[in-house]
Amino acid sequence: MKPLTTLLITLLSLSTLHAQDRVTGKNFATRSEVIAQHGMAATSQPLATQVALDILKAGGNAIDAAIGANAMLGLVEPTGNGMGGDLFAIIWDAKAQKLWGLNASGRSPKSLTLEYFLENGYESIPALGPLPVSVPGCVDGWFEMHGKFGSMPMEDILAPAINYAREGFPVSELIAYYMGRSVNSLQKYPGFKETYMPGGKIPAKGEIFKNPDLANTLELIAKKGRDEFYKGSIAKTIDKYMKEQGGFLSYEDLASHQSEWVEPVSTNYRGYDVWELPPNGQGIAALQILNILELYDIRSMGFGSAEYLHLFTEAKKLAYEDRAKFYADPDFNKLPVEKLISKEYAQERNKLIDLNRSARSFPPGDVGAGETIYMTVADSEGNMVSLIQSNYRGMGSGMTPTGLGFILQDRGELFSLEKGHFNVYEPGKRPFHTIIPGFITKDGKPWISFGVMGGGMQPQGHVQIAVNIIDFGMGLQEAGDAPRIQHVMSSQPTGYQMKDGGWINLESGFDYNVINELMQKGHQVKYDLGGYGGYQAIMWDEKNKVYYGASESRKDGQAAGY
Repeated sequence: MKPLTTLLITLLSLSTLHAQDRVTGKNFATRSEVIAQHGMAATSQPLATQVALDILKAGGNAIDAAIGANAMLGLVEPTGNGMGGDLFAIIWDAKAQKLWGLNASGRSPKSLTLEYFLENGYESIPALGPLPVSVPGCVDGWFEMHGKFGSMPMEDILAPAINYAREGFPVSELIAYYMGRSVNSLQKYPGFKETYMPGGKIPAKGEIFKNPDLANTLELIAKKGRDEFYKGSIAKTIDKYMKEQGGFLSYEDLASHQSEWVEPVSTNYRGYDVWELPPNGQGIAALQILNILELYDIRSMGFGSAEYLHLFTEAKKLAYEDRAKFYADPDFNKLPVEKLISKEYAQERNKLIDLNRSARSFPPGDVGAGETIYMTVADSEGNMVSLIQSNYRGMGSGMTPTGLGFILQDRGELFSLEKGHFNVYEPGKRPFHTIIPGFITKDGKPWISFGVMGGGMQPQGHVQIAVNIIDFGMGLQEAGDAPRIQHVMSSQPTGYQMKDGGWINLESGFDYNVINELMQKGHQVKYDLGGYGGYQAIMWDEKNKVYYGASESRKDGQAAGY
């Protein structure tokens, strides 16, 4: 055979290789997992991942690194998080060999009442402006974590974010895109242009963006502590700004704020304990779905099969009916969490599922009584942090207090205005929350710290990651890269016509014959390029004493270790 012919055949053969033919990764993996001995960080932005690693290398622990990286993310990814938002975390304490849960979500203004909304003709709480603003819990969350576990001075932890805010950083393509989408709705609010539109425009991909106001705010917090934010000059600035905008969030609301350490809750899924935080977040929806799926031989169904996707969707529908009715602030309601996540309850609810037909609706159970960032860090001592933080609806309410360098969240939009509802608006109440950190243990030892961002996608994403790894045997990176499904409820506001039963959004990668089978079962199926969340994870390999890291291929994320 002639050399040229041989070369041509070789090139043609290489061009037909599939992902599963690669040395690294499997069917869906975009790259191999990252493996390191001493520490690992996985965040949604490479610069934040590097900040976390720098703190670890300088002698800080996973908690220090998580705080530093989160502060950095508020700068480089203002489209999803910042000091004006809330925070939740699950922390594996290597010394005590236990999990801790932190609920650092803020409460509604005490001077704003349900009657105000009803008397002024509101059917729902607005998405933007002063009315959906609740107390930002993020900064208090940092200091709670630091006070309990931190080992490095807060000035050193926040120094990288302060330096980047002063010197600037190159804006990524993704963040430039999402900032551009926010301009039309947010630039009318005082402070937004001054902070995020230098020269009168949103920074483009690759342009250097500086936020000196944020640098000053972080520096004040680093030197003077959390009280500077909640009782000092920052609180007074927020109070003044909100009054000028006709808002209700006040100095007194900020001064009385405090986070809460809570006990994570779990279900055992095929020998693995999957952990979530209890409401006011939606984490237990993932546990409810897993309890139903455990009743079936998922492995034999196969990833991407119509049988599995149908069952997943119906189980999700059941859990989200309970979510809509029961998930709310436990300080204002007696929530039936133990019953909702029990195996017995899953068996009862499972009786409603028809394996051959999509349900148009389900009743909630009888139990008796927006964009985000996710990140995870692990250190050489074995501590692991699963942390999620958000403004809600991307950049938040638009309320950008003068000279502070950040936007206040609009999480209060998620309150109901229906009297008697568990999540009805009340003064001093925490709203229903979408952001949830996840964790998995095996035989009482840490295994995986993980999360999937993205509003109502989050419990669905948690379940898909767990099933991909436990049932389908995927690696940490492949489990996140595999195509995802999202069921969208018909009651949610979207651009689509509302129909009973909702619809399934599918990423590319699912077989057409499977889609046809789903439609024959009565599902509406739509392709959607986005909206499937962002994933980061760290896995501890007890045998080899190493960490595995994985990060989202759909966003800017990076996992890195040393």
